[in-house]
Amino acid sequence: MVKRSLDSRVPALASRRLPTRMLAVVLALAMPLGACSNTPSFGNLFAGPDPSNLPDEPAEKLYNEGIALQNRREWRRAALKFMEIDRTHPYTEWAKRALVMAAYSYYEAQDYEETINQARRYVQLHPGSPDAAYAQYLMGAAQFDQIPDVQRDQGRTERALVVLEEVTRKWPQSEYAVAARRKIEVARDQLAGREMVVGRYYLQRRQFSGAINRFRVVVSQFQTTRHVEEALARLVEAYMALGIVNEAQTAAAVLGHNFPDSQWYKDSYALIQGQGLTPREDTGSWISRAFRRITG
Repeated sequence: MVKRSLDSRVPALASRRLPTRMLAVVLALAMPLGACSNTPSFGNLFAGPDPSNLPDEPAEKLYNEGIALQNRREWRRAALKFMEIDRTHPYTEWAKRALVMAAYSYYEAQDYEETINQARRYVQLHPGSPDAAYAQYLMGAAQFDQIPDVQRDQGRTERALVVLEEVTRKWPQSEYAVAARRKIEVARDQLAGREMVVGRYYLQRRQFSGAINRFRVVVSQFQTTRHVEEALARLVEAYMALGIVNEAQTAAAVLGHNFPDSQWYKDSYALIQGQGLTPREDTGSWISRAFRRITG
């Protein structure tokens, strides 16, 4: 599985500082009305100030504390620190920057659901931001890292594919599009692998129509994956078992044309030849049409 390729992005985000903001701090030497409101009553003389009246910490201070926590790899604490900026200083540039940093921190903490939640919020709130591509990629990476074994349901894989394809569609020239394409290849291979698992299951039980339907998905939708050679060979086997010789010969011919040195082709050729036949492509077959779509 492709490893997370986010390390190159983090220093850029972490080191990119916002424009310095001049913060005016006015110290009032005498504020009779304000002082009265903050002075404890006699009944609360030793209770100290009400925490709810304490001022919020400056956003810049919170942000820098979040960066420091990231540097110590305290990812969850860093995420909570960035989320505090979002809570106490909403609609500021600091909150905008902190939101995507929180998403990244959650990702490193392997809290994928929160990664997706915060990254999605960022994309929804700031779709035109330069960091929107990064947030979209984080969503896809969080889905991708949860891809299950091919023996299990691939709903998570399908969702990862949709999100990552959005990165390549909306931001094709971004640095994240390259990483997204690599993950897309793996996700597509995973989906093809799942179809092959089910197709083999049907084939072993001589449920040839069900097997053909699964192998057809691989040939039609996942020609660029490593599973297509076997899918074509399995189609030869299934079609021969059903006596649909024309499609079996076409599958073998397409397999031989595209993968002449494949062991799958050698096995398919032997199966066809054993029945006194040779591979022969019918250009009207769905198999032939499927491959013409990608070869032109």
